[in-house]
Amino acid sequence: MALTVAALAVPAAAMGQPAPAPAPGSNPLFHDVFTADPAPLVIGDRLYLYVGHDEAQRDEMFNMREWLVYSTSDMKNWTAHGPIMKVADFKWAKKDAWASQTIRKNGKFWFYAAVEHDDTHPGKAIAVAVSDSPTGPFVDAKGSALITNEMTPKGTHSWEDIDPTVFTDDDGTTWIAWGNRQCYIARLKANMIEIDGPITEITPPHFEEGPWLHKHDKLYYLTYASLDRSKHRDERISYATAPSIQGPWTYRGELTGSGKYSFTIHPGIAEFKGNSYIFLHNATLAIGDLNGSIGRRAVTVEYLHYNPDGTMKPVVQTDAGVSVPPAR
Repeated sequence: MALTVAALAVPAAAMGQPAPAPAPGSNPLFHDVFTADPAPLVIGDRLYLYVGHDEAQRDEMFNMREWLVYSTSDMKNWTAHGPIMKVADFKWAKKDAWASQTIRKNGKFWFYAAVEHDDTHPGKAIAVAVSDSPTGPFVDAKGSALITNEMTPKGTHSWEDIDPTVFTDDDGTTWIAWGNRQCYIARLKANMIEIDGPITEITPPHFEEGPWLHKHDKLYYLTYASLDRSKHRDERISYATAPSIQGPWTYRGELTGSGKYSFTIHPGIAEFKGNSYIFLHNATLAIGDLNGSIGRRAVTVEYLHYNPDGTMKPVVQTDAGVSVPPAR
């Protein structure tokens, strides 16, 4: 059953007085659970936001077992639709409901997510599920992994096949990009459950993980979590642009800094009802006696603006989020 979560209460403030409810649209967006890796999808007059559910306790690094979805018609009042899928629904996977993205094609909703494969194909893998509704139920569309660690042998670690982003170009062709340290891209077959052709590396400068593909006007954008280890402790967001989904990609620099208190950050971009938005996460939320941490994150949103030349204006992360009108 859907539950409206526009302004969930926060823990009591000092002196025993209850704190005021956060303004709808302010950051973080949700206060009852820890959420991460936001991936927006616009369908008609609603925006759906797919997130991972952080459940790490005490000193755990990550504990993620399911994916959640929320929706909104105004970017301020959100409806929680509950878990759409658990990692256990992929019988060949053994743990880690990591970053995901859902797109609509051919009247169905296709959900791509990173999981840990069982011992038949050790390492991270990309799964694909399908549903007739953006809120599920989703079921394993393939019965096996779309991408496994053996398919990208360049990486020196077992978790390079994570964080899928999916994008359908103007000609109807759908592409998937993903990666950690290396960024890969491949075309999908029309059935949406097989790779069509070669896997190509397109790693931009300081690429760490969390790629996001989108198009605005005539330019293609690859936005991602970046990490310059010589300068920074925590991930930031950088991006590149191209005249075609197949490149060549031109590095455009940083878009925003690190999420507060968080090593990771993960972009998701959408245009909705006349405005552009970038979704991120930080670790500022506390629930009960659990503070934010690497495995207890909270999803945020900011307005996104473009320059006349197609570059994106730097984004300042705020507490106000989209509870205030966008700057013009």
